[in-house]
Parts: sequence; C-alpha cells; structure tokens
Amino acid sequence: MRIDLHTHSTASDGTDTPAELVRNAAAAGLDVVALTDHDSVGGYAEAKAALPAGLTLVTGAELSCRVGGVSMHMLAYLFDPDEPELARERELVRDDRVPRAQSMVAKLQELGVPVTWEQVARIAGDGAVGRPHVAAAMVELGVVETVSDAFTPQWLANDGRAYAEKHELDPFDAIRLVKAAGGVTVFAHPLAVKRGRTIPESVIAELAAAGLDGIEVDHMEHDDVARARLRGLAADLGLLTTGSSDYHGSRKTVALGEYTTDPEIYGEIVRRAFGAFPVPGAGG
Repeated sequence: MRIDLHTHSTASDGTDTPAELVRNAAAAGLDVVALTDHDSVGGYAEAKAALPAGLTLVTGAELSCRVGGVSMHMLAYLFDPDEPELARERELVRDDRVPRAQSMVAKLQELGVPVTWEQVARIAGDGAVGRPHVAAAMVELGVVETVSDAFTPQWLANDGRAYAEKHELDPFDAIRLVKAAGGVTVFAHPLAVKRGRTIPESVIAELAAAGLDGIEVDHMEHDDVARARLRGLAADLGLLTTGSSDYHGSRKTVALGEYTTDPEIYGEIVRRAFGAFPVPGAGG
C-alpha cells in the first residue's frame, strides 16, 4: 500500500480542487490519501463525491498552533467534523486569516514589494487565505523564484520581516479537542528549520504525555539527520512515525506520494480513531 497522509487542496492553499486532488492521487498510484487542509474541512464533500475506485480517503485537517511563542502545525485525522468545540476553534483561526494576510501585505509594501491585497485575494480564491498565497503573489511579481523561497527570515518565515501572527490553538488544547472529537493527532514537520524556530524536544515530550499520537518524520523539509533524530525521539516517547508529501499542487515541487506512511502505522491511526472512518472510493 502507498499512503500519503498530508495534502492540501483549494479549500486552503493548494492548487488542486479537492476533486482534482483525489483523481491525481489515484493517478500517482496511491492507495490512501489524507486531505488535511489548513483549519478547514471545506473540501471533504467534493473529495468524497469524486473519489475514484481503489483509493481510500482519510479526512483530516492541519491545525494552526502556537506554544512558547513558536508556531507549529498539528495534523488531525478522522475526527468528527461537526463536534462543536473543535469546529468553533477552527472557525476562529479561519476568521483571523484575512486580517493576518492583509497585515503581511502591508508589511511587504513597507519593504518595497508592490503586492496588493486584491492580488492575494485573487490567488486565494475561495480557499482559506494563508502565507502561500502571499508567497505566490511575490512569485508573480518576480520578487522570489518559488513559493518556498518566500519562507525565509527575509520575508515570510516565522518571525520574518513580513510575518504576522494569527489566532492559533494551544497544541495541548488541540490534542484535547481532537481526542474529544474522536480523532488522532500527529505533529507536522517538527524539524522544518527553514520556516523558523522549532519546538524543543522537551515540549514534544510534554505533548506526548498529553496524548499526542505521532510525529511526521519523512517530509521534504527533513534531511537524513533530522529524520534519524525524530525516529529516535519517537521511539523514546512511544510515538507513531508518519511520512507524507505535504502536497500543495503546483505551489510546491513535491509530488503526491513522494513520501509515504507505513501501512502498519496507518492501520494503528485508523484503529485509534472513532470520530470518522476512512472512505473507500466507489468510482465517483
């Protein structure tokens, strides 16, 4: 089985619609794909309706969190999307995305970058606006060559010159809320140092004690040294280890299924969840 547990659609900051994403996942030879848009479950219905035969969809979300002044992302899988407390927190984060993006546009303008809010809003379309949309505007203007090149201290990285904070969940609250909604939590790309400061291992240990299920190890922003370090940490803390593409369509160079999760780990995630269940494709 080929399993990719971290992808994004136009419901947040990917370039594939949810329907395109599941069709592209099947074409890439995946057996299981997780839709994990930022703080959003808005792509679920379309993805399910278009799900090809032979592909299983795992519903999820990537939750925006902050601890000790450092931003982090929490992948949540197979939770009940209608659970009211978690839904309310996702809405608070989404509502803060527009003023946050507008603040980043203003900071870029102060730095001499002629980006406009209208340009960013056009790129975002109906998706939950975020930094990749601002970065895509910078690419259009020729300020940087790729979206990834905008995620540096010079520009949009955490604590970068044009970075702006938004409402973010405390990760301990996120774990509690996802667990209460029947879901499973995995810390996304914990050593993605290019994005800025990372969470100390001591805090990851505290998160594990609070019920964190796993950490994402095999990711495009982790080199071999980082992966070895994370595997050792996971073994020490009794955490699951996942791998995934963090696919954003044409907004990133990584391909669907470029990194994958072991089928036994996937089976354990499904076993622990009770808020929702994987959806097998019926040739939608």
